[in-house]
Amino acid sequence: MGAADANLALVADAVSALQSFVDVFVGVYALLIFAYVLSSWIRVPYSLNWLQRFLYDVCEPYLRLFRRVLPSLGALDLSPMIAVIVLFFVDRLVVSLLGRLH
Repeated sequence: MGAADANLALVADAVSALQSFVDVFVGVYALLIFAYVLSSWIRVPYSLNWLQRFLYDVCEPYLRLFRRVLPSLGALDLSPMIAVIVLFFVDRLVVSLLGRLH
């Protein structure tokens, strides 16, 4: 019975670590989207152009998924806001599903 308890504790620890990873990943990605939106509003010095390019490369593929579906509202782009909301919803769903494993 001791080995089974140890295995169960190991699985519970792995699930908990995976839940924490998903939470941190989603939080960091949401911050990257926020930084991307801010960098698109302000003029970034040439010395920070690499940062703006990094944010574009990381965020634009995900945001493009929502821009294809959402109607255009002229200069107003709601895709970052909807993308972050969906991201947090998926985070809660994945963490909840992982929580059922242990």
